[in-house]
Amino acid sequence: MSNDFFILMRSELGIMLIIFFLLFLKVWDGITENKKILQIANVLLLVNFMLGFILNANGELFNGMFHTTNLINFEKIILNFGTLIISLQAYDWLKNHKHVIEFYILLLTTLLGMFFMLSSGNFLMFYLGLELASIPLAALVNFDLEKIKSSEAAVKMILSSAFASCIMLFGISMLYGTTGTLTFVELPHLITGGSLQVLSLIFVFTGFAFKLSAVPFHLWTADVYEGSPVAVTSYLSVISKAAMVFVFISILNPLFENMQLMWYNMLFLTIVLTITIGNLFAIRQQNIKRFLAFSSISQVGFILLGISSNSTMGVTASIYFLIVYIFSNLGAFSVIAIVSNETGKENINDYKGFYKTNKFLGWVMALSLFSLAGVPPTAGFFGKMFLVTAGASKGNYILIIIAALNMVVSLYYYLRIVKAMFVDENKEPITKVTGSTSVQIAIIICMAGVILTGFASVLYDYINSLM
Repeated sequence: MSNDFFILMRSELGIMLIIFFLLFLKVWDGITENKKILQIANVLLLVNFMLGFILNANGELFNGMFHTTNLINFEKIILNFGTLIISLQAYDWLKNHKHVIEFYILLLTTLLGMFFMLSSGNFLMFYLGLELASIPLAALVNFDLEKIKSSEAAVKMILSSAFASCIMLFGISMLYGTTGTLTFVELPHLITGGSLQVLSLIFVFTGFAFKLSAVPFHLWTADVYEGSPVAVTSYLSVISKAAMVFVFISILNPLFENMQLMWYNMLFLTIVLTITIGNLFAIRQQNIKRFLAFSSISQVGFILLGISSNSTMGVTASIYFLIVYIFSNLGAFSVIAIVSNETGKENINDYKGFYKTNKFLGWVMALSLFSLAGVPPTAGFFGKMFLVTAGASKGNYILIIIAALNMVVSLYYYLRIVKAMFVDENKEPITKVTGSTSVQIAIIICMAGVILTGFASVLYDYINSLM
């Protein structure tokens, strides 16, 4: 039993050990130089990422409250990897910050909560993981303590998050009232589609939709992204969303299997609204972080399109696309982080003429945006192709046509930024910026992922083999 505990919970235990080690560093006060602390944190995150590849095992603990499979373990590896890239990306910002250790403690606490959500076998465990992942995020959003926008964003996030969590909890309570259990293994056999269970599905889905920033539960997203530090915006955009998609796939899909028709109709409406409104609002944004906020909303719509097929192909396509999305989005945010840290500029118009002074970073941003738009031969093209193909397996061609038209619209607003960087004139372009070695490593990893992942069919096949 003890061996099973350490093997099955190695990812969670690894995160907890890092948190306690950082707490020890804070109390001990022996290492005060930020650069050394950042190097230690990055090495520990790298070790924890590599730990995910050894001693893989399937099993459950605590009478089924906690369980893990090869797929769940792979999802945790993805989240670990994305967090490591964000940590590298945040180096320039954190090296002059007063609260570096506190940042990592909060960051890793949210990641720990996400791991517990992924491995939950019971709604109680899931909800505890959800709150553990959500509350520290609000503190991270407010980590630029001297900026009013950051405080406003944190207040908006914590209030909206609390409201969504309450709605979800109400749905869970109705589900328990009608079935007498919160265990995921037992629930599918007891959900018959009664009135209270329909209401429960709507409430639980609403809670998930808020965390995913799906329309019409997206209103907090742009303000929070704009007010947050770039590293936190990256984390919200990529890791937080990826975790909720993974949980969405493993919990909601099998849980309400007996209500598939209603489930699909809800997804259909959400997909259409999310892709369309996300695109339309992205067109009119001037702040680049708000722009990527609405871009991420639209991307969620495409992920839900894959999930709507309720098939192995759809789940595989969704997980594959999330890996591509991590590389693409973090590539763009790496450039934004460098520019924001060195110049303080975050407006799209500021990027006019950017290529003339920053050729390498200009290409990094362009490739990232091309991948997000789904332009071949970037990995984003293959990711969206798999999602649309999976969605088409349901035979709902109206949905596919709407998605295809929105892909054309998204191409316009992504190319708008590329045009600003490469074509538009600017008398005072952003000066030459480079970033530290740490940020350069993050950029190289992201660009390698954007270029190579699309051609690495072995990755798609591996994900499919885990189903």
